[in-house]
Amino acid sequence: MTSAERVVEHAGVRLSVEETGDPDGVPVVLAHGLTATRRYVVMGSSVLARGGHRVVAYDARGHGRSSRAPAAGGYGYADLAGDLRAVLDALAIERAVLAGASMGAHTLLRLALEAPARVRGLVAITPAYDPVAHGDAVSLAHWDALADGLRSGGVEGFVAAYRVEDEVPAAWRDTVRTVLRQRMAQHADLAAVADALQTVPRSRPFESLDELRALALPAAVVASRDEADPGHPLAIGEAYAAAISGARLLTEPPGKSPLAWQGAQLSRVIAEVAAESA
Repeated sequence: MTSAERVVEHAGVRLSVEETGDPDGVPVVLAHGLTATRRYVVMGSSVLARGGHRVVAYDARGHGRSSRAPAAGGYGYADLAGDLRAVLDALAIERAVLAGASMGAHTLLRLALEAPARVRGLVAITPAYDPVAHGDAVSLAHWDALADGLRSGGVEGFVAAYRVEDEVPAAWRDTVRTVLRQRMAQHADLAAVADALQTVPRSRPFESLDELRALALPAAVVASRDEADPGHPLAIGEAYAAAISGARLLTEPPGKSPLAWQGAQLSRVIAEVAAESA
């Protein structure tokens, strides 16, 4: 199993990209969520690489080891999908299985709609974008508060602004706080993450769920139950799975840890889609 790290330059941004697994295997590209890094798609699992896939994971602009956007507003989905396409081009990947969480899920769907020939299969993990409710003032105020907390108080300011005690059931609060601190510590430029926090929620990856009905390819939607992950409503995942032709909807049993948090199991879902795409 090989491993290599490189930089892909696109539109004034230096994207930190990691490649593992078999260079001749089915390409799988992983795209993470807002405030996360490339580790937080399959949670560091090596199941895909050990299974013979060519696994590419990258830090989105302004996140992890990647550089910030040239302008504070340069974190819209047009920018993010352009970065994903640039990664495919730089690594000479004509068609790939794309798997993304939250912001990453919306990014890969944007690319799949724009350039369907580049996508052989997709796994949308905990999508949260609701075209109807998009731009809700309460939701945008929450994201702005997170950005302000990060700018004024760093990681602890962000965690405080997250208001875990109000947003997350008691059984999951310690886990959520730990994960927040761990993943926020991975960013080289917290100010860039703050810019993304204010831009991404204001951007539309597509206008309507009806657009997803044009996608005809192997697909799965992994949704979390609301008890553990209220920020990614189960109903949204169900709507995405219904809109994408033939997509399977997967979630954890009631009361269990979200499937989206279990890297090995999630990797097996991605491997199944990759097998279908072949």
